[in-house]
Amino acid sequence: MIIVLEALNLSTEYLNKKGVESARLNAELMLAHILNCKRLELYLMFDRPLDQTELTAYREFLARRAKREPLQYILGEAEFYNIKLKVNRSVLIPRPETEILVERIIQDYSQKSKFKFLDIGIGSGNISIAILKNISFASGVGIDVSDDALNIAKSNAENNFVSERLKTIHIDILKDDVMSLGKFDAIISNPPYVSSGDFEKLEPELKVYEPQIALTDFYNGLTFYRKIVSVADKLLNENGRVYFEIGKGQSGEIKTMMMNSGLDNISILKDYQGIDRIIAGEIK
Repeated sequence: MIIVLEALNLSTEYLNKKGVESARLNAELMLAHILNCKRLELYLMFDRPLDQTELTAYREFLARRAKREPLQYILGEAEFYNIKLKVNRSVLIPRPETEILVERIIQDYSQKSKFKFLDIGIGSGNISIAILKNISFASGVGIDVSDDALNIAKSNAENNFVSERLKTIHIDILKDDVMSLGKFDAIISNPPYVSSGDFEKLEPELKVYEPQIALTDFYNGLTFYRKIVSVADKLLNENGRVYFEIGKGQSGEIKTMMMNSGLDNISILKDYQGIDRIIAGEIK
């Protein structure tokens, strides 16, 4: 019979050989999920034997992770801004960098009396739900081209008790008429910004498993920014703002694009690695 400590040691060695980063942490998180306990609780049960059902489930998880399937898809959930979200291969896995975007918006609007936003490319709903959880009077509309993503966003909104303040709509921002959506205080988007050339260089976790349409525009990475800023003045209330997450090296072009479309008071925030990651501007 294999005990917890032995299972962790063997699986860590296995994942290391497969090139998985943070192999021990991955091994612990998967086993904790199977045993329905917190990761740190494993350290109190090193001598606990695993039964055959648990071993079988753990081996299946390890096989998937060894093929570089993201841990969050294997577990079926992800943490983002202190909220838990269901995720699957229909949606992008929320990133820590995106929390900077949420933090900025909360700072800008938490002292207002009202706040209605449009989330373009809602995905799992992580941005919208985090905002709604932290600004009680806010309401939002989230659009996406993927029905599967919209279903995930709806489910996550319900699980986090904000569904009454979040409306989800199937819209292709590049093709469909967005004027019927109404007016907003802010437009928020973390669009597909990886260029077609950079997409080919991505790690397997991204390139193979995460939805391509959420990662790349199959062109130069700027398609969605150009479209969104071109309609921003029609969708925003007076003094409305646009907030984008952006890719490395894109801030200059996107800033120029925003200025040419009538946006002013443009500011840029860097991520934890010092890379320009968030850009915001206000309609004149």
